[in-house]
Amino acid sequence: MSAYTKFKNAYFSFLEGIVVVLVIALAGVVTIGFVTRYLGFPLSWYDELAAVLLAWVTYYGTALAAARGAHITCPSILNMCPPSIRVPIALLAEAITIGFFVFLGLASYQVMLILEGVNMVSLPAISMQLTQSAIPVASVLFIIAELLRLPDVLKSARGKGFIDHELEEAGIDAEEVEAVSTHQRG
Repeated sequence: MSAYTKFKNAYFSFLEGIVVVLVIALAGVVTIGFVTRYLGFPLSWYDELAAVLLAWVTYYGTALAAARGAHITCPSILNMCPPSIRVPIALLAEAITIGFFVFLGLASYQVMLILEGVNMVSLPAISMQLTQSAIPVASVLFIIAELLRLPDVLKSARGKGFIDHELEEAGIDAEEVEAVSTHQRG
């Protein structure tokens, strides 16, 4: 196994670990909030903390989705193109996606600077800069994941095409769909 593959696998495992820890933390906070409310002494901070953790799960989960190639795409449309056109279109799509996350990361970093000295309402010991840090950090993690997947994207674009995860989850064979589509066109 090459050093690149080892690094890529370790990075993807790192992202999975972050998301698992955040989901467990979110489940714990929501459970604590439910139990304390049920017992008649609700905690004032659990709603706000749960909202922050949900946002963190969303942003870090996005980076994990990028690592797995499972973020929003249109693989069926790309697969209809011949490989000679598929490669430039795939590269353009990657460039647009990475560009968006560069913009998101920079904009959210500016928001973090504006929030200096502002703390959470129910947990005043926690800075809003910390709570909002998930957006620029996850943007960087997303970009790294996209760059690590770029060789796989190019391989798929040059080869048989991209896996349609939505069809796969629905139990539909993408090759059968393509064969029917080709038969109807020809």
